[in-house]
Amino acid sequence: MRITELRSRINEAFADADTYSRDTVHVELGGLTVNEALAAGQEPGDIWRGILAHNPDLPAVLR
Repeated sequence: MRITELRSRINEAFADADTYSRDTVHVELGGLTVNEALAAGQEPGDIWRGILAHNPDLPAVLR
């Protein structure tokens, strides 16, 4: 997965994707936000899987 696809999926899943990516800390990403995880070099696909684990109520169409 590319970063552009990750950003697109986050935009589909969350009303305020920028705030989500900047402010929501994920245990699944080692205690980082999405933006921090990207800056640390984590793979976008791994980040997306962390987001899914953190938000199990997301619709199946986004999984």
